[in-house]
Amino acid sequence: MKQLTRFSIAIVLISALYSCNKTEKLSGTITTVGSGSDKITVAVVSGTPYEMGNQLGGLLKEDIDSCLNNFISYAQKEAPEIYSNENLDLAWKTNAPFIDQRIIEEMKGMAAGSGISLDLIQRAHMVPVISTYACSGVAVWGEASQNGHTYQIRNLDFTMGAGLQDHPLLVIYRPKQGTPSLNVTFAGYLGSHTGMNANHIVFGEKGESPRSEFPFNIEGTHFSFLFRSMMYDAKSLEEVLNTIKNTTLIKRYFLFFSDGNKETQAGAKVLVSSPDSVKYTIWKDNDPNDNLAPNILPNTIYYTMDNPKAFDLLNKYHGNFDDQKMIELSRAVADEGGNLLDVVYDATTLELWVAYANGPEDASKQSYVHISMNDYLK
Repeated sequence: MKQLTRFSIAIVLISALYSCNKTEKLSGTITTVGSGSDKITVAVVSGTPYEMGNQLGGLLKEDIDSCLNNFISYAQKEAPEIYSNENLDLAWKTNAPFIDQRIIEEMKGMAAGSGISLDLIQRAHMVPVISTYACSGVAVWGEASQNGHTYQIRNLDFTMGAGLQDHPLLVIYRPKQGTPSLNVTFAGYLGSHTGMNANHIVFGEKGESPRSEFPFNIEGTHFSFLFRSMMYDAKSLEEVLNTIKNTTLIKRYFLFFSDGNKETQAGAKVLVSSPDSVKYTIWKDNDPNDNLAPNILPNTIYYTMDNPKAFDLLNKYHGNFDDQKMIELSRAVADEGGNLLDVVYDATTLELWVAYANGPEDASKQSYVHISMNDYLK
């Protein structure tokens, strides 16, 4: 009887220890990188989509509440009719059927974890869906870089009046099912304007939708939700491009993708033009039909806010690009007075250098803070 009792106690203790470890694993963690005005929050979450959203909500409830409320308040002050609650709710109703269910579950989890209204979260995610904005994207790889690595930049040129830069956030997702990824974002925003997954695939975008086409047809997938889906699933550049071909996309924009795997490294630029009969066009390096030809180069794709300046630097440093030269290029093509966020990726080593705007001062004027994704995947 004693042996049975000791055995039972041992089983209880082991079960309790396992339960404790499991809870710790699923509780999520936050830390920071950088210092002073360049300090950036890093959140690491694990589990199912709902659990990961719930962890984010619990860890960052005050930051999320401030960020999303300020974002919507600013939008509604700037354009009350366009961004009214009624219009944003209608946009959600129209667009939700095209959003990956995993992301919707993340939103539900975040609402539960933070106590913030799910309606507010959904409305905030619709603001970019119905907005216009400009940006820059460049990728170089192989012989275009000094070390044979794949580098990509993504400049987000968007309003700084909403104070999004006051809530910088890098989210490391370690899903129960799917590929780990890093989303460069703002507190409470679960879509992705740029990011990278552990399969060495980088995602970036440049807005191209003119106000003359407003209101936009949003019966399709917005790139910010598409990126998150592909961050879960994509194992190669070819998989990314096949997904693009088989997805109903909306609006006009350029998408930039790069693959940092040594065996398959490459980049591609995609023009999405859903209002037209030709819905998308894909260019890879040195394509004579590229929209920027004849200013094209091997192992290079680009489209920026200043293409002549970009080409000059791409030509100058071709064969010698490293992270610092990519940062120089990122700064050179930033939209002065409206540069919210800049990222330089090394897709080969899963590293990145990130700069957020500081108040009204452009991201390009700040330090680019280094982070290695591998440090959070161990």
